[in-house]
Amino acid sequence: MKETLQTGLKTTRRYNVDKDKTIDFMGDALRVYATPMMVMDVERTCLDLMAEHADDGESSVGARVEIDHMGPTLMDMWVEVRAEVVEVKGPKVVFDVEIHDALDQVGKAHHIRFMIDKAGQQGRLEKKRAKAKDAGAL
Repeated sequence: MKETLQTGLKTTRRYNVDKDKTIDFMGDALRVYATPMMVMDVERTCLDLMAEHADDGESSVGARVEIDHMGPTLMDMWVEVRAEVVEVKGPKVVFDVEIHDALDQVGKAHHIRFMIDKAGQQGRLEKKRAKAKDAGAL
């Protein structure tokens, strides 16, 4: 991880709330931005920021998301995800995030990610895959 990844770094990403990012269980007239999609957009925004400060062979993984979905965003609107690094402690990076549509703040989140070595992660996954096959889980 590069030393440039420090507290105070900020990024903003804009996402369109298309039909695939909305709930469907209340019918078409009540389609709004789905909470799982908000979580995905928060994670993607923070992942992208960390990628700018990763060394070769590194990436990041999410470990925790605390989210408040505070209001609806209509289908065909956009949301902005505004993330700020509030803590860097070794490979652990903590973000505070706000989510806004064109009219309101619709969410806030606290997100923790870890910078990881992709080769090391691949080794851990291969061990788990072998263990899962032995247990009949795959």
